[in-house]
Amino acid sequence: MSSNRMKDSIERWLIHESHSFEFIKNSENSFHIMVKHAGKEGVPVEIFEPKKQPGIIVIGSKVIMKNNQIARFLGFNQEEKERFEKKIGDYCYSIQAIHKIIEEDGKQKIGVYVILDDKIDINQQTLFEAVDRVSQMHEKTARFLLKTF
Repeated sequence: MSSNRMKDSIERWLIHESHSFEFIKNSENSFHIMVKHAGKEGVPVEIFEPKKQPGIIVIGSKVIMKNNQIARFLGFNQEEKERFEKKIGDYCYSIQAIHKIIEEDGKQKIGVYVILDDKIDINQQTLFEAVDRVSQMHEKTARFLLKTF
């Protein structure tokens, strides 16, 4: 499915399900959509197709670390940062989330992602199942951070 058809389909599905969303300009992606309240947990979820990977749809959400967690993280030496990143990685692996630790807008964030490709049928049902899964992974990761960090 072409990028434009994929974007149009996703936009139509979001409207059909009464989701509030906006398009985000991002030069790395063919399209990038931010859904304000998605999934069972009602968290912000991003849906995008990387330009370098046509036919791949990434659905993700970013857990923003609390200010005290950010301060603690920034105080870590390299070894402590690596241990923290491994702990996050192990946890995300356990909940089957692809993850990335990001610094954005002056905040540390943990991105959790699900990847869909057009080899498996990307349709309204598979998209919203992935959105629900990302929403749940966001909440689980936020709770994990609160308990362990």
